Parts: sequence; C-alpha cells; structure tokens
Amino acid sequence: MNQDSRTLADLRQEFLATSTVSMPLAGMIVWALMGVAATQLPDEVVMWLAVYVMALILPLAFLLDRMRGRALFQGRENPVTKLFLVSIVGIGLMFPLVISAGQATFDPDLVVLGVAILAGVIWIQYGWGADDPVGLRHAVVRAIGCYLAFWFAPEGTKAATICAVVVTSYAYSLVAMKKPQALHA
Repeated sequence: MNQDSRTLADLRQEFLATSTVSMPLAGMIVWALMGVAATQLPDEVVMWLAVYVMALILPLAFLLDRMRGRALFQGRENPVTKLFLVSIVGIGLMFPLVISAGQATFDPDLVVLGVAILAGVIWIQYGWGADDPVGLRHAVVRAIGCYLAFWFAPEGTKAATICAVVVTSYAYSLVAMKKPQALHA
C-alpha cells in the first residue's frame, strides 16, 4: 500500500501488527526485580534504582524480541509508531521533576511513586495507537493503585507495594491487550 494513502485506521492496524508484547513483558520483569530489591535495600538506593532501571526496559524488550526472532518497532516510518517513541522521550523529560520533588521532601518513596506513574503514561499512547482500551485502563488503574500504595502501605513497604501494583497492572495488560499479529497486506 502506498504510504501516502494510508488512513488512520491503516496506521493503527500497522502499529498493532508491528508491536510486540516484549515491552510490557520487559517492564514487568524490571519492576518485579525492583520490588524484590525494595525489600532488601535502603530507600535511597531503591529511589535511584527506580530512576535508572527504567532505561533498561527498552533494551530488554529489544533483547526479548531478538530471542523470539522479531524486530521491535519495525514500522518506525509509521507516524503512530513515531508518536509512541517520541512520547517516551517526553515522559523521560519529567523524571528530573520527580527526583527534585523526592529530594525536596526527603521522601525516596515519592520518587518511586512518580516514576511508576510516569512510566505508566506510555500506555495511553500505546492504547491510542493500537486502538486498544487496555492502554488507558492500564495507565489509570496503575496510577490509582500506586497512589493508594503510597498513601496507605506501611512505612518501609511503600516502594515494594508500588512495584507490586505496577507488576499486577502489567500482568492484567499482557492478558487483556490486543495481541500483535503479522501485517496482512
């Protein structure tokens, strides 16, 4: 199909077809490992882990796809895919604000909360791009669950509880999301 004649529906279908479950799977792995670390490490270390391990999700997703013989984001010329990828950069630009808030309040759990919610915002773009309501559900339920964990989990367990909410959100989404299929052209 001529790229210039593709409709939004075509672009969304292509985005879904060239997507994989590797991103949510990688996110679930990273957040689960961080949750375990949160039960063993000091809050300050967990705070910085939350900031830096988010950068591991994309490379891990690429690795998982390579192991399965797929190529993550192979439809990079698709404007819907470009919007999704640029949105990751936009979310990353908010991390210094979250770090500053945590440092100003002397609350490392606030950083874990902020990173968990910001990293979940990408699901809004994914859901729109894939025309899948799971994306918005994931982002909203994840944010509400993380806020509740931050407000009500006992001291010393807040970061691990936030991580558990994120992992649970990923598990739901991996089951409920539209599954990528080969593009039928």
